[in-house]
Amino acid sequence: MSDFIEKIKQRARVQKKRIVLPETDDPRVLDAAQMLLKEKICDVVLLGNLDAIRQLSSESRLTGAIVIDPQTSMLRDEFAEKLFELRKHKGMTIEKAREQLLNPVVFGMMLVHVGMADGLVAGAVNSTPNVLRPALQILGTKANSKLVSAFFMMIVPNCKLGHRGTFLFADSGLNENPTPEQLVEIAGSSASSFRLLANAEPVVAMTSYSTYGSAKSPLTEKMIQATALAKERFPELRLDGELQIDAALCPAVAAKKAPGSPVKGEANVLIYPTLDVGNIAYKLVQYLGNAEAYGPLLQGIAKPVNDLSRGCSAEDIVGVAAITAVQAQDTP
Repeated sequence: MSDFIEKIKQRARVQKKRIVLPETDDPRVLDAAQMLLKEKICDVVLLGNLDAIRQLSSESRLTGAIVIDPQTSMLRDEFAEKLFELRKHKGMTIEKAREQLLNPVVFGMMLVHVGMADGLVAGAVNSTPNVLRPALQILGTKANSKLVSAFFMMIVPNCKLGHRGTFLFADSGLNENPTPEQLVEIAGSSASSFRLLANAEPVVAMTSYSTYGSAKSPLTEKMIQATALAKERFPELRLDGELQIDAALCPAVAAKKAPGSPVKGEANVLIYPTLDVGNIAYKLVQYLGNAEAYGPLLQGIAKPVNDLSRGCSAEDIVGVAAITAVQAQDTP
């Protein structure tokens, strides 16, 4: 386990938050809950039938967890009223609201919405749309955000690039073909996320297969336009583009290909032109570079909600829950 995630855990312990884990029919989630409680990283809310949970994990291992069964909880009627009010303009009825609240992810989002929990982690079982949809419907976007995007924190061992081997890749999990304006939102959100989680200055590269106009196409023009808009929107950031990966990460190459660039080959936040590039990049680094990959983490939602890869381990869930707790410390 990297120094990065250990520091995240330490920060989470300073101001413990309450994190919902709704997918209690998966043993990995219960193993993660046990680790979170044992390491005192956060308080844990498990959603599901207590007897079914006991069959998968002994009660003694989960001492301290709050267990709520959406099917029998007295909160269901109260939450149905609130969900109806939130969604009645979209045709929601009380009956539909009560039915939807049988879904633990929806019930968990309501716990976060009313302040009974501080964040939610799901995706070990559910697909990204099944996590993101209720998050947007119930929690909505941040006041200063126009777009929800997904990023990965990448921790590359024995690496001197980036911030001592720590990088943020975006968008690597959600927006398929972002416009220049959407790339600006992704860049701004990603810089803030990196500053919070890595506790370091973000250095943002708007990446491409071209550096400073070395190739011309609609793809490169998109990144050139996004860079210009981002510099205007965030003049305080060390941000530049369009940059090839070598010019973004290697000072010697940057000096030749992008002389005078504020990034100077020191990028730690990499903004990709499309989802396929971002997703391929993170998996390549994860498998070929033996890197830790935490995500897809979501940014732009009003309160912390994070997705998981369905191939995640219990340790991965612990790491994402700790990150969610730190995000919650920064959420008004």
